[in-house]
Amino acid sequence: MRAWREAHAVSVGVIRLARDGWRPYAAALYAQLQRAALSVELNIAEGYTFGDSPTFTRHLGIAYGSAVETAELLRLGIEADVLPRAPGQEILTHADSARVLLLGLLKRRRRFPS
Repeated sequence: MRAWREAHAVSVGVIRLARDGWRPYAAALYAQLQRAALSVELNIAEGYTFGDSPTFTRHLGIAYGSAVETAELLRLGIEADVLPRAPGQEILTHADSARVLLLGLLKRRRRFPS
């Protein structure tokens, strides 16, 4: 699933950012960014195990909310010069892609419930 692949790229990128760039003054941002990014990937994976069901749709909704949060945290971190601009922008591109893909999946599933 493409949304999961994009979310996975974000998770890996965020973990690397935290490993290489963590600073005490930005601990809360890094911690929340890691939780939000992991939530996207893991909710897609967990929901997928339920097959074509309302539970999968619910997990996609949670993943979408976390994808919005992840993108906002990345934007904030870049703008505040807490995250390095180039790697942050690359990760943000994947985060925005995951968000758009999840929104498309949700719209399709909610229009045509199983």
